[in-house]
Amino acid sequence: MKHLLNSAAAALILSGVGAHANESVTEAISNPQQWAIQTGDYANTRYSQLDQINKENVGDLRVSWSFSTGVLRGHEGSPLVIDNVMYVHTPFPNKVFALDLANDGKIMWRYEPQQNPDVIAVMCCDTVNRGVAYADGMILLHQADTTLVALDAKTGEEKWKVVTGDPAIGETNTATVLPVKDKVIVGVSGGEYGVRGRVTAYNLSDGSEAWKAYSTGPDEEMLVDPENTMHLGKPIGADSSLNSWEGDQWKIGGGTTWGWYSYDPDLNLVYYGTGNPSTWNPSQRPGDNRWSMTIMARDADTGMAKWFYQMTPHDEWDYDGVNEMILTDQEVDGEQRKLLTHFDRNGFGYTLDRETGELLVAEKFDPAVNWATEVVMDPESDQYGRPQVVADYSTEQNGEDVNSTGICPAALGSKDQQPAAYSPDTGLFYVPTNHVCMDYEPFRVAYTAGQPYVGATLAMYPAPDSHGGMGNFIAWDNVAGEIKWSLPEQFSVWSGALATKGGIVFYGTLEGYLKAVDAETGDELYSFKTPSGIIGNVMTYEANGKQYIGVLSGVGGWAGIGLAAGLTNPNDGLGAVGGYAALSDYTELGGQLTVFELPGDMAAAPAEAAEGEGTSG
Repeated sequence: MKHLLNSAAAALILSGVGAHANESVTEAISNPQQWAIQTGDYANTRYSQLDQINKENVGDLRVSWSFSTGVLRGHEGSPLVIDNVMYVHTPFPNKVFALDLANDGKIMWRYEPQQNPDVIAVMCCDTVNRGVAYADGMILLHQADTTLVALDAKTGEEKWKVVTGDPAIGETNTATVLPVKDKVIVGVSGGEYGVRGRVTAYNLSDGSEAWKAYSTGPDEEMLVDPENTMHLGKPIGADSSLNSWEGDQWKIGGGTTWGWYSYDPDLNLVYYGTGNPSTWNPSQRPGDNRWSMTIMARDADTGMAKWFYQMTPHDEWDYDGVNEMILTDQEVDGEQRKLLTHFDRNGFGYTLDRETGELLVAEKFDPAVNWATEVVMDPESDQYGRPQVVADYSTEQNGEDVNSTGICPAALGSKDQQPAAYSPDTGLFYVPTNHVCMDYEPFRVAYTAGQPYVGATLAMYPAPDSHGGMGNFIAWDNVAGEIKWSLPEQFSVWSGALATKGGIVFYGTLEGYLKAVDAETGDELYSFKTPSGIIGNVMTYEANGKQYIGVLSGVGGWAGIGLAAGLTNPNDGLGAVGGYAALSDYTELGGQLTVFELPGDMAAAPAEAAEGEGTSG
């Protein structure tokens, strides 16, 4: 297999170059002028080699152009840019626009699927969608109603489509998909409806199913080998999932897969995390509830699991484990290791060997975290790899119909789906976080297909005795397991970060600010308030020799559900409405792409000669 690579792209850690990756995706990713995958590359680093915009001149950024999506609600994910065409998506009804960057952003085609609006009521935490994918000349859209459609990238014509789930029983979609080799990897949402989580691989050629792997249940349905699928260095053994549930609870046990996916082409492994067990009342599901809350490494061809790591056994707080897995090659104790770094909802930052699943680091990335004291790192201990739960914050030990107070983090975690970035220039991870705590009262709930299966009442609020805000943007050392710097924010940072060769990190705020900070120091270099709160992910591309920064604004998501859905009861939105009530004083609904550039010919100047004082504006 031949790949066309430039030297800069070749230097990018795990950019997707390898004999096993999809060639069309690999070539698109290898060109830094494009933004060809939602996560920047197969490794989920969200790092760009572009450096025309750098920390010396970023203070001179200005708005270049903007585009209204015509849709309200939360705008997560980002556009893609491939062959001078930008592909923009929206929340439900999941419109897709193809914009010609060589012709003032003229709309080349638009696609609006016809979906039953009843699906909106079944979506847990806003009608978000985390973006389209590209492969083999097709744009891949996974709709809210779980229809996966392949569109011709040039014309928007449907090439094939397949239904991957059933909204009538609570199965929906909010995630992007991952094209790998001749397949596309697809997940499912709906843990709050008792959905049984899974990932499915479909053939890119025609949408036919290639393999399916469930998160819970019998070994053969989970695609595990009891003797060769490992957990912390030991075989998981026969019936590992069935033995950890009471009766048939696993059939409605959650473990949904609505987060991000990464891929190592050399190991041919796909990595992702599974969500919370159902219901949120832990007393109704004794046991470790395997394999919810688990990092999974699977063979891309067969789906067979190589290793698992369960971060929060028998979850009592809704700490879904679906956040992104970032793949890097770094030195640990003098040895180069293939690493996987994951910032979990539970507030611990994990570093593992992605080849074997060995646990190397597990440390709190928000000092407010109090539900557990530590994760045991001694392989000889019977608690190895397990968090040590603090009794006062155990919703099960405190019992049903008892309000457990002061639990940190809240159910939306120290970080939710908003993806972090990694810079190989600094060796640091840049993490948008939530600095939020909660009260949590579980109650008994009965399962009815297609109806909420939550079983808990929540209230959320800022972490006490802190800076008074609900978020931080941090730089994290994944080998030392420590924060290098932290920037306080009034609200959770719900936007995905972007790191660049220009020494800058970008992120957005719920009030609507795009911010640029120095990757080494965290000093703020630029800010601009967009028309609505930002929960989209910052991206960058180059057109006609000039670098641009783009971000979707449109407040919503779990943190902004009160604004997005017009909710006022503090306990609505699974507790988020009350916690983020003040957000309405700072922003309003919207749906807009804003693109930034340097003025005039500044972008043409060499990075080291560019002028500017890095002023805010």
